[in-house]
Amino acid sequence: LSYLPQVATMISWVLLACALPCATDPLLGAFARRDIKKGPPQLICSMPGPQGPPGPPGAPGPSGMVGRMGFPGKDGQDGQDGDRGDNGEEGAPGRAGNRGKPGPKGKAGAIGRAGPRGPKGVSGAPGKNGTPGKKGPKGKKGDPGLPGPCSCGSARAKSAFSVAVTKSYPRERLPIKFDKILMNEGGHYNASSGKFVCGVPGIYYFTYDITLANKHLAIGLVHNGQYRIRTFDANTGNHDVASGSTILALKQGDEVWLQIFYSEQNGLFYDPYWTDSLFTGFLIYADQDDPNEV
Repeated sequence: LSYLPQVATMISWVLLACALPCATDPLLGAFARRDIKKGPPQLICSMPGPQGPPGPPGAPGPSGMVGRMGFPGKDGQDGQDGDRGDNGEEGAPGRAGNRGKPGPKGKAGAIGRAGPRGPKGVSGAPGKNGTPGKKGPKGKKGDPGLPGPCSCGSARAKSAFSVAVTKSYPRERLPIKFDKILMNEGGHYNASSGKFVCGVPGIYYFTYDITLANKHLAIGLVHNGQYRIRTFDANTGNHDVASGSTILALKQGDEVWLQIFYSEQNGLFYDPYWTDSLFTGFLIYADQDDPNEV
């Protein structure tokens, strides 16, 4: 701090030097005006001359320190809306979003037209037998039957049978075994073989009534291995009855039976509760040379 008095003295001299020209300018002006009148001017004190041309610009000073940030200005008024720009090019489609939840069920639409009919299906298994129908009205009176057997002294010439089956669908091309005996006068029908064996030569009447179901029926009456009559009945989806009858002249030992004559046409049906299939035959009259005739 020893140099502070010197600095103060220097400052005083500088201030005095600056104030001195201003105080001496009036006095010097008065002397100058008076001396001009007496003679050529004499330089008493240096006076400032006319302003010289500006000197070349000095070297730029160093940049000052950045001032502190001022306070924010007030918001200006909103400008007017600009014109609407042109539509840009269509962008690429975005990725599909997640699937939404199902909506509520809508109202049922109108019933459409029926589609084309499909191919015919495989035939199903036969259904159960239906309940028996009501008894129909009485039919018309039939034609008169054949004459009954002659009773001219042939007291012992008797031969008649009526038998029924107890099983459905017997084997084809073999004698059908009617094993339920309803009548066997003379014992000429053999239930084990299904054949009637003639014991009294003469004229015989044979008939059959066969119930069929689920299949067609092709059945024939056989005499000594030869078909005498054959009948065919087509099944129409319900139960039906096939029948046939004929008259034969038999010799002692001749055989007569029934059998299915066509494969897969075996609709013979047995139901123990409401239907039967019957085979019947009887002697109309015996031959005159019958040894059993009286």
